[in-house]
Amino acid sequence: MTSDTFSINGKIAVVTGGAGVLCASICRGFAAAGVKVAVLDLRAEAAESLAAELGKEAIGIACDVLNKSDIEAASQQVLDAFGRVDILVNGAGGNKPQATTSADQSFFDLPAEALRWVFDLNLMGTILPSQVFGSIMASQKSGTILNISSMNALRPLTRIAAYSAAKSGVSNFTQWLAVHMAQEYSPEIRVNAIAPGFFLTEQNRFLLTDQTTQELTPRGQTIIAHTPQGRFGQPGDLLGTAIWLASPASAFVTGIVVPVDGGFSAFSGV
Repeated sequence: MTSDTFSINGKIAVVTGGAGVLCASICRGFAAAGVKVAVLDLRAEAAESLAAELGKEAIGIACDVLNKSDIEAASQQVLDAFGRVDILVNGAGGNKPQATTSADQSFFDLPAEALRWVFDLNLMGTILPSQVFGSIMASQKSGTILNISSMNALRPLTRIAAYSAAKSGVSNFTQWLAVHMAQEYSPEIRVNAIAPGFFLTEQNRFLLTDQTTQELTPRGQTIIAHTPQGRFGQPGDLLGTAIWLASPASAFVTGIVVPVDGGFSAFSGV
C-alpha cells in the first residue's frame, strides 16, 4: 500500500460549518492535501476569510443549512466553480445553554424552542445538505459523505439531553444513508461519521471551563479523568480520520461511526 491510497489530491470538498473551530481545521488539512474546498458557513465573512486563507482553490459561501433553497443555491455555486462534488463534510452543529439543564433550569423547564433549535441544527442540518449534495453524487455515481456525530451519541452525558439525542440521530442517519446510497444509486457512494470526544469549542466551553478563571470546571475535570490520554482533543486530531474516510484507503468502509476520543469510549472509569 502506497501513500497514493490515502491521497485526496484534486478532489472537491464541501464543508458545512466550515469556519467553525473543528471544521476549519479539516478545511485547512484538506487544502494542504490538494483538495479544492468550498467553505459553507452561516457567517459569510468567516467563510470568505477562511477561503482567502486557503488560497485560490477555495471559495467561501454563506449558507444556512436549515434552508434548502440556500443549500441549493450554494451547490450551484460549487458546481459553477469546480464542476463536481467528491466530498461532503456535514460539520454544522452545536449546543446552546438554553437547551442545557443546570441548577437554575431543570429538564422540565427546558424551552421547546431551544430544544428544537438543537435538534434542527444538528440533525436537519445534516439531512438537508445530504439531500442536496447527495443528489449530485447520485448523478455522478460516486462521492463520500462524512457526518460529524459526537461521543454523546454513544454515551449520553448529563445535562445535554437535546444535543445527545440529536447526535444519536446523526449516527443512525449515517448508517441509514450509507445503505440507501449504496443500494439505490451506487456502491461507490460512501457515508460515514466521526464521533469526536471532548474538544474545547465555543459550544461547550461554558460547561468545561470557568469563564472567569479559565480553570476546568468539575465537569471538565471528570472528562479528563475519564479520558485515558488525559487531555482534550485538538482540532487537528480529526484530520487523519477525515482524510482516511475521504480517500481510497477506506474504499470498503461505509456506514460506520469512528470515535476520535482519546480512549473515552473504551474506559469504564475503573
